[in-house]
Amino acid sequence: MLAAAGAIGINHYLLVSALLFAIGFFGVLLRKNTLVIFMSLELMLNAATLAAVAFSRFNGTPDGNILVFFIITVAAAEVAVGLAIIVALFRRRHTVDVEALGTLKN
Repeated sequence: MLAAAGAIGINHYLLVSALLFAIGFFGVLLRKNTLVIFMSLELMLNAATLAAVAFSRFNGTPDGNILVFFIITVAAAEVAVGLAIIVALFRRRHTVDVEALGTLKN
C-alpha cells in the first residue's frame, strides 16, 4: 500500500539519499572505466544535494535550497572540466580504463 504524499518524512528522503550515495561510492570503488567513475561521483554529489534539500524542507528554512544552487553551479563546472580531462586522456592514451592510466608519464 502506498503512503500518502503528506506521510513521507525526512527519513524517506535520507534513505534515498543514502542509497544513491552508496551506489555512487561503490561505483567509484569497483569500476575501472573513467566515465563510469565520473558518473558515480556525480551521483554522490546529487545524493548530498538531495539530503540538503530534505533538511531545508523539514527545517522550514530556505538555506538548503540556496546551497543547492551553489552545488549545481559547482557541479556544472566540474562536469565541464572533468569531461575535458577525460577526453584529453582518451585522445592521448586511446583508452578510458583506469588501470591503463596508472602512470601519466609520456
